Amino acid sequence: MKIVIAPNPFKNCLDGMTVCLMIEKGFKRVWPDAEYIKIPMADGGDGTLDALVAVTQGRIIDVPVKDPLQNNIKGRLGLLGDEDTAIVEMAEASGLRLLPRTQLNPLVATSYGTGQLIKAALDNRVKKIIVGIGGSATVDGGIGMMQALGVEFLDASGSIIVPYASGKDLTEISTIDMSHLDPRVMKTEFLVASDVTNPLCGPHGAAAVFGPQKGATPDMIAILDQGLLHLSKVILQTLNRNVLTVPGSGAAGGMGAALIGFLDAKLRSGIDLIMETIKFENMVRDATLVVTAEGTVDSQTLDGKAPAGVASIAAKYNVPVLIIGRGLTDDASSLYSTGCALISATPRPMTLDEAISGVTIYLPNAAECAARLIKLGIQTGA
Repeated sequence: MKIVIAPNPFKNCLDGMTVCLMIEKGFKRVWPDAEYIKIPMADGGDGTLDALVAVTQGRIIDVPVKDPLQNNIKGRLGLLGDEDTAIVEMAEASGLRLLPRTQLNPLVATSYGTGQLIKAALDNRVKKIIVGIGGSATVDGGIGMMQALGVEFLDASGSIIVPYASGKDLTEISTIDMSHLDPRVMKTEFLVASDVTNPLCGPHGAAAVFGPQKGATPDMIAILDQGLLHLSKVILQTLNRNVLTVPGSGAAGGMGAALIGFLDAKLRSGIDLIMETIKFENMVRDATLVVTAEGTVDSQTLDGKAPAGVASIAAKYNVPVLIIGRGLTDDASSLYSTGCALISATPRPMTLDEAISGVTIYLPNAAECAARLIKLGIQTGA
């Protein structure tokens, strides 16, 4: 019996590999001699770096970077096992998780640190860089990142605008000087793991949709939206690239627009890109069962989340899929349309804090419960 365990991390709780180990622990109580293949998954957000490095037996490098408020911190860069591919997780340098909620302010937050991570990847002579852009604290259109890579943004007088540029500086840009862009960029393939399809500006754009979670007030949103629109016009004038309405250009506070406009990056579905990179299909084709999981399973799990991607691959080979959620919402039953089975790791009504604190007990127990039900079905010929 070959059981593939391919869960998302449980946000603010367990990383992907720990979730794998907890599920394996429960299943081993029933099938101690089964073959267990543990593959932590991610969809471009938090945990993407750890998942790809773990599965490909790569390594992590600490990189000195600036956080969104220009503090010196250590970010992490992932090199995959082939040493030709790097994974840059934007949240490592420019993420919401790096700041207390009271300090969130997208007018002053910069993506400069993400550019430093990309530069460190180039220093390691990689041929491909995968950028995961979930969880950002910035709405700077990626100009901070591009400054770290050598691009100069000039004001109307021809002077360079401030270092570590942020959202408030977008409207000051008059021209863009690309002459000092790190030349290694042009020899490197950039892929962006993101499931966001929002345009750069407008009611569905970066500032309006994602600004509030990054601390933006209605007045800030108006300023940032105007700034991003202005940036798109300067990019069109300078680079002859229209990023304004490209789906995904509004991802990560306009980081999508910068990656497309300046680095010619290709935006891909996060889970599809991850599964392709780790050759997930090869691991599943001869499996007996696939088990996936995420913190909260609901109807949105079908919209590009890791469990949905895992289920779609398993379905190609008629491999049954079990989804374990730390919690299941009332509309989670919509996932039955994929042929999956669902089980909750929460054994009784409880608060979120209780569910998180007890997850290392509840998750193996839920896995064991599922395994015993499966075994019972096998024994009864169901």
